[in-house]
Amino acid sequence: MSASDGVGRGAPCWVSLLTGDLTSAHNFYGAVLGWTFRRGSLGEEFSVALSDGKAVAGLGNVASSMGVPVSWTCYFAVDDADLVASRIRERGGTVAVGPLAMGRGRAALAADPAGAVFGFWQGAKLPDWRIGSGGAPAWLELRTRDAFAAAIFYGEIFDWAVDRPGRCEVRYEDDTVTVQVEGRTVACLRGGAIEADPDPRIRPRWHVFFRVDDVEKAVEAALGAGGAVVSEPVHGRVGREATLRDPQGGLFTVTERGDGC
Repeated sequence: MSASDGVGRGAPCWVSLLTGDLTSAHNFYGAVLGWTFRRGSLGEEFSVALSDGKAVAGLGNVASSMGVPVSWTCYFAVDDADLVASRIRERGGTVAVGPLAMGRGRAALAADPAGAVFGFWQGAKLPDWRIGSGGAPAWLELRTRDAFAAAIFYGEIFDWAVDRPGRCEVRYEDDTVTVQVEGRTVACLRGGAIEADPDPRIRPRWHVFFRVDDVEKAVEAALGAGGAVVSEPVHGRVGREATLRDPQGGLFTVTERGDGC
């Protein structure tokens, strides 16, 4: 299956939590987002989160073994993982892990020149997993210093805006870059973050937004399950939202809107 089958080339195709305690993650996200879980195909250290019986995200108890912080990571669909890895290195990024054979495909973890971590995946993808649809993330957002420079980097490694079927469309306005697939906004790149700032909300990073029916109830559930509130509920750019931290340190945002950023 190519990246254009069901998921556009260079488009987000999955999100995964790299955690240090799978049981704790199950308890927390089950309470906050209502997820259930089944064992993943990669072994007992991996699981798949389900919403209404459909796969939403992956979880892996691998943060310690991989030497990475607990975090949500977004993956982008590619046709050739080795080619993308070469492009990343040529443009000042870093390939930290892989590409490695995993299940029905190959995966890698990398960082862009500003330090934001992301993944990419070559192989079969879930045909019904869509950003902004069902329990999948509402959208993804890169918070970085220079959105235009980031768009050039990601555009070149993922062939965004290249004139061929399945491509991602890119638009730039007011220091914000939006990435669209078939008219749906799936990701935003926003400028203004300071790389040296120790605050994880400000340092360059990809951020995952999950839709909930009630932000205040999600915040209450997060606190009751041992999490923390990083950003109190506010009316954001497209709706009410709050940024939370799970008990292991994973950051994510809950929002009452799921139709773009």
